[in-house]
Amino acid sequence: MPSRRRSRQRALQILFAWDARRQPVDEVIDSYYDSLFSEEKPERDPFVSDLVRGTIEHVSELDRQIAKHAEHWRMERMPAVDRNILRLAVYEMRFGGTPAPVTIDEALELARKYSGEESVQFVNGVLDAIHREPPAAAPQ
Repeated sequence: MPSRRRSRQRALQILFAWDARRQPVDEVIDSYYDSLFSEEKPERDPFVSDLVRGTIEHVSELDRQIAKHAEHWRMERMPAVDRNILRLAVYEMRFGGTPAPVTIDEALELARKYSGEESVQFVNGVLDAIHREPPAAAPQ
């Protein structure tokens, strides 16, 4: 089983492809594994699938939270990598059960690897603001 960090990298790559193509989630996951591993067929990582499916399932809610805290940035104007790092991290913080400091640290590592230093600062600021926001009141 791959490390959680490697799983998050794979989930980000799948989300990036989904964001560009808007294919059904099963197709984009299959396409990722088929193209990346043409000679060897590794076991599919359930953590990757959970992250991707959960993020896509909650994308509207995640985008609203991100847009609320991304001052002067509309979702469609953000770099696609940054947008999907944020989606993945907010999903994992809100629904994945991973502690926020761990999720934020992992998101910053993704930004360092796949984006640039300005993106690291941007991602950190947005995620920190979302983390500090009190959870929404439960409907009565």
